[in-house]
Amino acid sequence: MAAIAFTINGKAVSVDVEPDTPLLWVIREHLKLTGTKFGCGIAQCGACTVHVDSEPTRSCSVQVSDIRGKEVTTIEGLSPDSSHPLQKAWIAEQVPQCGYCQSGQIMQAAALLQKNPRPTRDQIVAHMDGNICRCGTYGRIIAAIESVRGPDHAA
Repeated sequence: MAAIAFTINGKAVSVDVEPDTPLLWVIREHLKLTGTKFGCGIAQCGACTVHVDSEPTRSCSVQVSDIRGKEVTTIEGLSPDSSHPLQKAWIAEQVPQCGYCQSGQIMQAAALLQKNPRPTRDQIVAHMDGNICRCGTYGRIIAAIESVRGPDHAA
């Protein structure tokens, strides 16, 4: 066991865990932030997406020792009162069905908009590729992201 210190959602934390523990399980089991979901365990579905130093990261495949000293943002840290424009757009576009993948989808989309506030539809599709939605709400996901992007976008 080792004490590993990092920042999560703006708060400094230190966890005493095995260094090879996946970040996902530290977030869910040790820090009790359950918005980040377990999907596949092999970084293929995107349900566990969080931001590590502002980069979308599959938390199921990152060892907690690799995030020592870094900044992690989960869906809970995106907006403390669910007022982030993407969260509002998700509701307005009625994106969720089962909702299981949605925190990972939103975190992936937030990373895109942080780097490119006016992505084209093709850029949205390319960036979101790999985040799987079993309910197939991809059209609604794209519409929600399009509704948030800046007004000067290419078609």
